Order: sequence, then structure tokens, then C-alpha cells
Amino acid sequence: MSEPAAVRTVRHVVVRPPNWLGDAIMALPAIAAVRRHFAADHLTIAAVPAVAEIFREETDAAPDRVINLSSESRLAIATLEGEGFDLGILFPNSFRSAWQLWRAGVTERWGIARSARGMLLTRRSAPGPRPPGVRHQSDYYRALVTGLGIECPVDTMPRLAPRMPSAERAAALLLQRGVLPDTQLVGLAPGAAYGTAKQWLPERVAELAARLVQQRRATCVLVGASHDRDASRAVESWLRAHAPDAMRGVVNLTGHTSLGALVGVVARMATFVSNDSGAMHLAAAIGRPVVAVFGPTDERATRPLGDQIVLTAPVFCRPCLLRECPIDHRCMKRITVDEVYEAVLTRLAMAAGPA
Repeated sequence: MSEPAAVRTVRHVVVRPPNWLGDAIMALPAIAAVRRHFAADHLTIAAVPAVAEIFREETDAAPDRVINLSSESRLAIATLEGEGFDLGILFPNSFRSAWQLWRAGVTERWGIARSARGMLLTRRSAPGPRPPGVRHQSDYYRALVTGLGIECPVDTMPRLAPRMPSAERAAALLLQRGVLPDTQLVGLAPGAAYGTAKQWLPERVAELAARLVQQRRATCVLVGASHDRDASRAVESWLRAHAPDAMRGVVNLTGHTSLGALVGVVARMATFVSNDSGAMHLAAAIGRPVVAVFGPTDERATRPLGDQIVLTAPVFCRPCLLRECPIDHRCMKRITVDEVYEAVLTRLAMAAGPA
């Protein structure tokens, strides 16, 4: 009799995605490559709560499980240790993330040897020579996994779609605010986590919303996380003072959605206007037409992927990458409401198709 075939042991792989929403979305093509590489193994995403919900929606990362990882190291280590992972792949470059895997007894630890953590890694990414010019962050993540011996095509894009429960929550939330299913929605994300320098002026967001409501009969939906509430309130304050009739067509959901519900809401939008933010990348990954307003940050590195409109002002001091503008915020002030409005109309016309 022939010897029985050896039984392949299923490895338990854990992926630590980036800790910021926009970065996590830009890393989706690379994480999807990890999923394909370990197709026969059990793959878990272990992410901070602010990011974990993305991986519970439809993505090409397709994890078998998603777990929330505490910001407190002791609890994070206990969570990882209790899962018995064989291999961990690190997208954050911090020493702390590698140390947590080591302390949790994860046998293999793969990542980039930065932040003095090389001794904690069992395989170091060798991404090869860096191409000239500014590299997009998504290409950085592709290079990370390629350097680990994982094939990652350069033309893959982030893909995100709401699962049915999230789509239903979004529909119910909009209906509560009087938004019917066939309403044309324009998303507005006036906030940005990095700092006020990244924010187009709230009064201009408000004027844009007023024009869209009054001239296009669109419904504008303000979205963002809880830290974006001040920016959305400033938009509402301008509207109450200068265009009170437009308030009927503006719905403020800032800070009132879970991340999953936000995916469902954004999936309903005809177009999406945003600063350089996580919401911008989320909308692009969902496949929404995006009009992105860039100020101090570099659109070559963090532009929304796909066929999107990116608006910038030709000023000498950008990209400065500063959180707060030390002078007159000219990079944002020189982007006019007319420019953004025309870009939105272009997107709405494309979405409507030929007449």
C-alpha cells in the first residue's frame, strides 16, 4: 500500500493593518495580496477599533475573522496571545506593533525593519530600490508585501462595498432624516483628522452646499467622525446666517454613523467632496466619483485612487505637510467655490450618463 499523503497544517495568520482609516484603505490591495498568498490558511485582521469595521464590510482582503485590538499594549498582547497565531504581518512600522507580536508568542513576525525593531522580526521586507519621485502610499504598501515574497500586482485598486446590514442601517438612518431612496445625494466631508490646515474653509463648503441645493435640487449630506463635528457645525452656522432656505436640503450625519453605516451612506451618493481624509479614500474605494481638495498635503502621495478630480492651488509653499498654517492658508483659500462647484457638476453629469 502507498503511504498516505501528508496532511497540510493550516496556518493561523494575523495581519495588522495601518491604524488610520485612509492608510488602511490604501493598504487594501496589499492586504488582498496577502489573502491570495495564504488562500488555504486562516487569516485574521487585528486592527484598532477605528479601522476594524472596514474589514467587516466587503473587501478583497476577505478575512476569516476580524478582531478589535486595544490601544493598551497589555490588553492587545493578551488578545493576540489568546489566538495562537503562527504568523503575523505588520503594516505599521512602529516598534510597539512588532513588540506586541513578539510578546504574544507569534512564531513568525514579518515586516519592514524600521524603528529599531529589526531584531524582533523573523522576516524583513526587502522592497528593492525606491523609484524616483514621490511614491503613492498604496505603492509603499505594495512594495512592503512584495518584499516579503508575496506577489502584488501594481494595477489593483482598493475595493469596498457595504454588506447588507450596513446598507440597511444606512437606508434607515437616511429615511429618519427624510431622505428618500431616489434622492440625489452629494456627500461633503468638511473635516480632516490631521489638522485644520487640511480643511477647505467651512464657509466655502457651506456656499457649495447652498448652490447644490438651490440650483441642482440635490441633498447634501455632511459626514465625518466625531472629531469633525466642529467643521460641520461651522457649515451649518454659515447656512443659517446666509442661506437659511438651503438648510432644508442639508443633512448632518457627522459623528452619528458607525463606520459600517458610513460605508452604506456613502455608497448611496452621486458624488463626494472631501479634503484629504479617510472619508475621501473610503468614497473612492466604494467607487464614488470624488472631488478632492488638497492643501498642505501632497496629492502625489495620498490622492484618491481611480479616475478622480483633485483640486490644488499653485502656491509656492505647498506641500508643506504642516498641521496648522503659519501664514495665510493660501493653498486652501485660492481654491474657489466656483472651481469645486464646476467639478461637482462634471461628476454629476458623468454619473447621469449621456442625455
